[in-house]
Amino acid sequence: MEKRQELFAGKAKSVYATDNPELVILSFRDDTSAFDGEKIEQLQRKGEVNNKFNAFIMRYLEAAGIQTHFEDLLSHNEVLVKKLEMMPVECVVRNRAAGSLCRRLGVEEGMALDPPVFEFFLKNDPLHDPMINEYHIETFGWATAEAVAAMKVQTFKINQILSKLFFDAGMVLVDYKLEFGLFKGEVILGDEFSPDGCRLWDAASGKKLDKDRFRQGLGGVIEAYEEVAMRIGVPL
Repeated sequence: MEKRQELFAGKAKSVYATDNPELVILSFRDDTSAFDGEKIEQLQRKGEVNNKFNAFIMRYLEAAGIQTHFEDLLSHNEVLVKKLEMMPVECVVRNRAAGSLCRRLGVEEGMALDPPVFEFFLKNDPLHDPMINEYHIETFGWATAEAVAAMKVQTFKINQILSKLFFDAGMVLVDYKLEFGLFKGEVILGDEFSPDGCRLWDAASGKKLDKDRFRQGLGGVIEAYEEVAMRIGVPL
């Protein structure tokens, strides 16, 4: 597989073309950002840990019947994936109240949400990723009604699969975001799943084991990521 020109550089990952027009390479960098890029640092080993964590989760989901863009783990910080036509929509599921939900609704952090709350956000940094609904998505052409329905179904299936995975390892999957794209007309999971894009708490102590450690200046960010990886069996 020949790695070619950089196609896109995000806040923490870069995308490279390959000699196969249907495949691209995701490169996980050590860059870490929060608050729409207002807080940026380099954290040693972060790219490697997130890459291997993501590969484990994608394989786990594939084994459970979820279609993903994952193809192969190439190196400590690179993965080969299908080239998707990404939809600029983030699908968020909240099993416990945390983060922006608490700020918006004044609810107590940690409150169990039954049923889980599902929210859509527009992936747009300059606008600070505003919350949107299905009418916005269809009206502005960000995705079809059929694609929206497929994203919701898959997101809730993933919630069942991963909530159990983390529960069995003594953790609570508080909330997470997913991004989807089209590949040959099918809606499949893209981007990544790592502690950068979810909240994970130790079930017994409530210790935060995710990117909130960076957002809130708690320290031990990569150590927390590695602890989560170790608990669920990610080979680092």
